[in-house]
Amino acid sequence: MKTALVTGANKGIGFQIVKQLAEKGFFVYLGCRNPEKGLSAVEKLKADGIEHIEAIQLDVTSQASVDAARELIGTKTDTLDVLINNAGISGDFQQSALASTADQYQLVYDTNVFGVVRVTQAFIDLLSKSAEPRIVNVSTAMASLSQASDLDNANYPKRYVVYQSSKSALNMFTVNLAFELKDTSFKVNAVCPGWTQTDFTGNQGTSTAEEAAQRIIKYVVIDQDGPTGKFFSEEYFGENVCPW
Repeated sequence: MKTALVTGANKGIGFQIVKQLAEKGFFVYLGCRNPEKGLSAVEKLKADGIEHIEAIQLDVTSQASVDAARELIGTKTDTLDVLINNAGISGDFQQSALASTADQYQLVYDTNVFGVVRVTQAFIDLLSKSAEPRIVNVSTAMASLSQASDLDNANYPKRYVVYQSSKSALNMFTVNLAFELKDTSFKVNAVCPGWTQTDFTGNQGTSTAEEAAQRIIKYVVIDQDGPTGKFFSEEYFGENVCPW
């Protein structure tokens, strides 16, 4: 049975990723900062007949928490097949290049960028033991520099600079990670789940959490001929690669 770790997985898109992966036969570790919320999420899933899941306390902003999660999971399995870096925060809205403070950037980057670095580096040894390791970093089409640089495009949001820049940085980490692993069996990609109806968006959006999870899982189950080092946004660009 393949194993997966999903961060920020007690609700929303992460919760649906856990559910759908378990339904596909994975054993899934549900990473959650709050242990009680993690256990509650597992109880909900098991009440729906979902098995092969376990809550893991994991605060991506704490190296000690990440290290403890790695040690615990390492006692349960020798191999991790999938890592989905889903945990993320938006920061305060509206955001401004002139008015948002360095402290606001630090807060958001600590989860959206540094958290991904911490978790990926902590679990890379277990992932390396998989025959087909997969890493998916949850990004956003709002991080596209190509799209944002069209200053006359009124339909492209340019009011969330802290959040957007954090995901642009995440994309660059994704590319470099894929490059360093290009001669291995790893596949590493960034995926935008779409504008999704969750707490994160105030329950606004054009996609459900179930649909968003499907878009992410598509790049978990790719075979060895699949892409790596790419950025996908199915809602906005279909099957095409999203412009960086």
